[in-house]
Amino acid sequence: MEINIYQFVEGARQAKGLTVIIDVFRAFSAACYVTANGVKDLFPIGSIETAYRLKKENPGFILMGERGGRIQPGFDYGNSPFAVKSVDFTGKTVVHTTSAGTQGIVSAVHADEIITGSFVNAGAVIDYIRMKNPQHVSLVCMGWEAAEEADEDTLFANYVKNGLEGKPNDFEAIVHYLRSDSKTGKFLDVRGDVSAPSEDFDLCLCLDRFPFVLKAERYGEAMIRLAKINVNEWRSIG
Repeated sequence: MEINIYQFVEGARQAKGLTVIIDVFRAFSAACYVTANGVKDLFPIGSIETAYRLKKENPGFILMGERGGRIQPGFDYGNSPFAVKSVDFTGKTVVHTTSAGTQGIVSAVHADEIITGSFVNAGAVIDYIRMKNPQHVSLVCMGWEAAEEADEDTLFANYVKNGLEGKPNDFEAIVHYLRSDSKTGKFLDVRGDVSAPSEDFDLCLCLDRFPFVLKAERYGEAMIRLAKINVNEWRSIG
């Protein structure tokens, strides 16, 4: 198994094999919380204009996401796990567009398979890759605004790589570094902003909270849907 780590949109375009698009704070943590709360369809979208068009055509759709870290006009939710963790999404369709994470999904055009990655489902991601045992694994760190390296995404990529290679990980040290020493500390400096509540820090670092991966699948002619795959159930079937 060859494992390569890439960055940003250009890295997503280079990715091949089984590809993990990584956005710890916050896109693919929030996506897991929404999925766990019963969402019917979760569509990752690159263009905010497309998101608005889908909402206009389907008024019942829920818009979630951000630009520049801020919830956008007309959106129901930002990109915050705290905002959605207690919301019942049963039977709902969510359109999710962000500055980094969803850009990686739509840009990974050469990947054989795409799943998302965050610490909230890290164990499931590692187990899924082990079970698939692909020749190539691409770990794509989307970073801040898909333009600046984000420590949490790089640390997650190395966490997965270590797990696949049978090397130890020190998650407590990762959390301490992100809280105390990393630029990610600015994550905690926001006060009174519903787009970026400080509670998201712990929610995004709730290790292995979810036993599933989110796999990008084609939906219709031009859409991508994130499908929930419970790794334990998939293991027993496969």
